[in-house]
Amino acid sequence: VQLQASGGGLVQAGGSLRLSCAASGSTFSRYVMGWFRQAPGKEREFVAAISRENGDSTYYQDSVKGRFTISRDNGKNTVDLQMNSLKAEDTAVYYCAAALLADPHLMSLKMYSPFLWGQGTQVTVSS
Repeated sequence: VQLQASGGGLVQAGGSLRLSCAASGSTFSRYVMGWFRQAPGKEREFVAAISRENGDSTYYQDSVKGRFTISRDNGKNTVDLQMNSLKAEDTAVYYCAAALLADPHLMSLKMYSPFLWGQGTQVTVSS
């Protein structure tokens, strides 16, 4: 599967953005899908993941819980990240990822990397 992320931009603190990741290939539904981010000078970190098939299970980094929502549409081969109440510390390059894992929380564990990555999309939140 190949991944293409879009939707980044510049937004004021408190605002919202929706990122989307389009995947190629016919096996999209078999993958756990997720989002990571990397701020300048920092390591790439996990943000959110959603289970394969019907996406009925999600997992979030604590700092984005209640503000970010991950969703998937297997008919369109897309995974979205709705980001609300954005903060300056959310500024980063955001990457979508895919992995053949049993559960979305496993994507947050480095021991299960590497994953399939898309190119990043820049999110800048001005304070």
